[in-house]
Amino acid sequence: MSKLDAFDIQLLNLLQRDSLATAEELTRDVPLSASAVTRRVRRLRADGFISADVALLAPKLTERRLRALVRVQVHEHAEERGIAALRASLAAQDAVQMILDVAGADDLAVLVCVRDMADYNALAERLFQNDPAVRRYETSFIKRVHKQSALVPLTTGDVE
Repeated sequence: MSKLDAFDIQLLNLLQRDSLATAEELTRDVPLSASAVTRRVRRLRADGFISADVALLAPKLTERRLRALVRVQVHEHAEERGIAALRASLAAQDAVQMILDVAGADDLAVLVCVRDMADYNALAERLFQNDPAVRRYETSFIKRVHKQSALVPLTTGDVE
C-alpha cells in the first residue's frame, strides 16, 4: 500500500463529494495533469483507499420512508458469540443502514429505514424482541433529516 500525499488527500476529499467527477474536472482543484489524476485515482482504488462508489437517492424518493434510531442493550452476561451473531443478523438486513457499538447505557445504536410502521414492527420483532442477546431496546423515530453525509474530511495529518 502506498503512502498518501497532499494531492491524494485533495483527490479523496473531492471524490467524497462527487465520485463521478472526471479527471479534467478534478484538475480544476488539484494542480496535476488529467493523466496524473487518472493514475492516482486508479491507485487509490487499487490500494483500497476508496472502498465503493454509491448513488445517494434524492429526498423525493426517501422522504416518506420511516427511519428510526434503535438503541440496544444486551444482557450483561451475553456471550460475545451472541452479540456477534446479533451484529451479523443486523448487518444482513437491507433495512439496517448503520450499526454502531456505543459507550454508555446502551451497547449498540442501529439506524433503520423501512417503508412504514408495519415493516418496522416486523423488523423489530424479528431482530430485537426474539434475540436472546437483547435485554432491552428503545426506538426514536426520525421526524426530519437536516443533513446526511458520509464525508470524512481528510488532512495530511490524518495519514502520517
